[in-house]
Amino acid sequence: MNIIILTAVFAAALAFTLGTALGFFREFFAVAEDPLKGKIRDALPGANCGACGYPGCDGYAAALAEGQTGIGGCTVGGKETANKLSAILGISANVVPVVAVLACRGSREHTPNRGDYRGLLTCRGAKLASGSTKLCAWGCLGFGDCVAICRFEALSMDKDGLPRINRDKCTGCKLCMTECPQGLLQEAPRDRKGALALCSNRNPVKALVKKTCEAGCIKCGLCVKSCPKLCITIENGIPKIDYTLCVSCGVCVSKCPTKVLALLPTALLPTA
Repeated sequence: MNIIILTAVFAAALAFTLGTALGFFREFFAVAEDPLKGKIRDALPGANCGACGYPGCDGYAAALAEGQTGIGGCTVGGKETANKLSAILGISANVVPVVAVLACRGSREHTPNRGDYRGLLTCRGAKLASGSTKLCAWGCLGFGDCVAICRFEALSMDKDGLPRINRDKCTGCKLCMTECPQGLLQEAPRDRKGALALCSNRNPVKALVKKTCEAGCIKCGLCVKSCPKLCITIENGIPKIDYTLCVSCGVCVSKCPTKVLALLPTALLPTA
């Protein structure tokens, strides 16, 4: 019994000594945090999503305090956070809020499957295993990798096999854009008007486009020819709009025979 008591007393004394030593060394070797970093951290929303390219809000705050990055990196906080950071750092805030948009209309109805895929049920797995599970090699694979990675519940899979984006919940963090192996989720200005192409089928032959997707861009070029502001070009077989020139007149949308073009903010719909 005496041995047990002595052991307990010794363990308690040792724990007290070690705790005191650790507290002393922590204070002795402590590095004072930059007060600017603390102010910046308090101004951030605290989502810790990593969309800014840094390991959470602390990493982004440290980079800002050291002048390694700009104040527009926090897409979750948007203009409000950018304005707070601008006031703290004395830097002009010029941030364009964005949301994600799906550049694909290849639903189950419009784009048939190539066969019966039985591999890993993720978009990235299907991409690695077969290139594409659909006849359109550039279309949405429909396994919902983008939905799984979204931290703001802004994405959901619809019964037609395509993801739906809730514009009100989307923060423009771009995590879904990075996750999509097909590169179909793209950024669009939240508050700016203009036209947008909702297709990524880069097949240059009209007949093959129609064979692989009934809703794809058939490369007719009517949008380019009809645009009164000459703000549309074709890049990799897909219409690209220069938002600095587009006045949202809707001429290209009305001329498009497959309705691939839509106007912002309508193009950001349908919402979930």
